[in-house]
Parts: sequence; C-alpha cells; structure tokens
Amino acid sequence: MTATPIPVRPRERRQRVQAAETGMAVLKALAELGGRASLTLLAGAVEESPAKVHRYLVSLMEAGLVNQDTATQQYYLGLESLLLGLAAMRQADPIRMAEASLVRLREELEVTCFVAVMGNKGPTIVRFEEPGLPVTVNVRVGSVMPLLWSATGRALLATLDESAVRALALAELDSAPPGRRALLDADDPIGHLQRSVLAAGCACVRDTNLPGISAVAAALYDYTGRPRAVLTALGATGGFDASVDGPIAQAVRREAQAISRLLGHAARTGAPP
Repeated sequence: MTATPIPVRPRERRQRVQAAETGMAVLKALAELGGRASLTLLAGAVEESPAKVHRYLVSLMEAGLVNQDTATQQYYLGLESLLLGLAAMRQADPIRMAEASLVRLREELEVTCFVAVMGNKGPTIVRFEEPGLPVTVNVRVGSVMPLLWSATGRALLATLDESAVRALALAELDSAPPGRRALLDADDPIGHLQRSVLAAGCACVRDTNLPGISAVAAALYDYTGRPRAVLTALGATGGFDASVDGPIAQAVRREAQAISRLLGHAARTGAPP
C-alpha cells in the first residue's frame, strides 16, 4: 500500500525557505568573519538575536558544516564546509568562468577579446573571441604575448610576483631596440610599469606591441589573491579608446572583477582590484 504524501501548505513552505535562508546567512557570515567567530559576533553580523543564531548553529553543527571550540566557545567552519569549498575550487577554471564576459565584451564594445595565462614562454592566449568585423591582427589561440610591450603581458608582470616572470621581462628589456626602451621609465622601467598598472587596475597600451593596435587588459584573481589569467580587449587604435578611465577600460575592469568573484576572490583593502 502506497502512503499518500502529506501536502506542504504555502505558509509552511515559506517558513522552511526563510529558515534555510537564515541558516545560509549564518554560514556565510561565519565565512566572511574569517571562518571562526563568537556567537555574539555572528549574531551582530546577521542582525539576529544570539538565541536565534544559536539554534541555527546547532543545526549546522549536526550537519557537520560548523564545529565549536570547547576551549574558546567560538564557532568555526567544519569538515563538510571544507569539502564544499574544495568541490567549488575544483570547478574554478578561469577560462570557463570568463566565457560569458568575453561574449559581453565582444558584443557590447564590438572589440576582439581574449583570455591569456602565463606559460613557459610568456603570456599565452587560451580563449579568443572576435566581433562581426574582426580587426586584422596576427594573434590567435596559442600566441605568446610579450611582457613589456603588450597590455596582457603588463597586467601579468604587475601582479604575478615571480622571479621567472621578472627574468623574462629583463630579457625582453635587454633585447629591445633603443626606441622601444625609450617608451619605459629610464630609472626603473619594470618597477614603474608595475606600479602604474596596479594603480590603474588595468594595463593600457597604444601601438607598443603591434602598430595600429591598442589594448586594455586586467588580471583575474583567485581565492588566494593570486592572478590566474588576464582578460584583454584590443582593437584598431583609431577607433579604440585605450585610456585608463575610458569606457573600454571600465568594462574590462568590471568584467575582470566579476570573473575574479566567481573564482573566489574577495576584494579587500589593499588587495588588487
């Protein structure tokens, strides 16, 4: 004999949804407070009474999402929260996360755009989108961009603090003709470049890498604050506004920040944008 399911009344359904929302709010607040906090601090963060928050914490502890330190009485994220985070991290692929942003930039700005990652030989294009009337430019998936002369390279050089990256940049500098070297600061060419990119939140170039081509690029950060890739938009210099405060730079920064959030990056004071 099959049991007849008991229907859930709309009011009961709303209450269950509200309870779930409050529970998730408590869990998210705990994460935002560094993964460990007192009951009082948590209650203040979610603007609920300590008694109510405690009830939700008990349920979260039963589910393994939260634990309590018996010595300090503080609550901290449990094993199940860790496993959820690890599962999310495994899916945090910057190339996949950037696909929607590439399409938006291509359609809204009608510019060529791509994602590049740091490879053994330098910044390497791994995903490429062109508008209906593409700009004739000899870069495609697999192309390696220079660190000093391309917007893509400068965005990585400014944010990826690694000796191998600096060594590649120094090699480019040593082999550059005098005319190109004159485009950089005479006293501290690499350091000045890094500081200017970090201050602007993006790298902008006009005709420095390819004649007649300008570009804007911004780094994509993961949950550790490490740059995982770079988002770049480029176009013919005559119709491409490569200014730091221009609409293209604003759009690239906005999309880069959106992708970074998907990768788990939380903006904080003093952190890269």
